[in-house]
Amino acid sequence: MVKLIIKEIKLLGINKMEVALLVGRLFFALLFIGSGIGHLRQTAAMAGYASSKGVPAAKAATIISGLMILLGAAYIALGFYADLGALLIFIFLIPTAFLMHPYWKETDAMAKMNEMIAFNKDIALAGAALAFFYIFAKHGETVGFVLSNTTLF
Repeated sequence: MVKLIIKEIKLLGINKMEVALLVGRLFFALLFIGSGIGHLRQTAAMAGYASSKGVPAAKAATIISGLMILLGAAYIALGFYADLGALLIFIFLIPTAFLMHPYWKETDAMAKMNEMIAFNKDIALAGAALAFFYIFAKHGETVGFVLSNTTLF
């Protein structure tokens, strides 16, 4: 099946690496689209959790962060201002890792492990967001499968 798909891609003259970047962008963006929708549909519950972690103005932070990641993910998926989209997600992830998942404060071993996993996930995703930023800021005009080759940087 995979060989057949690759053969069809070759026949259509499509760059395999552009397909790989598109699939990676879509997988990455889908995570944040779902999360952004969750922030906006379940604002009270998410703001309550953020408040329990000591986040100031938790309701406003939940709404703003939900809009940031939803917009950032849409930009990355569509390839329209994708560099800005990647930065929006990066800006969301770093404070989220430290404010929402401070595993070093946990005393219960299970809670510490869960928070460490979430912290490491956020840091790894922040790294991926920076990689997307680089790709689009440096090579945005040549990246295929985009709505527009428009970049901010």
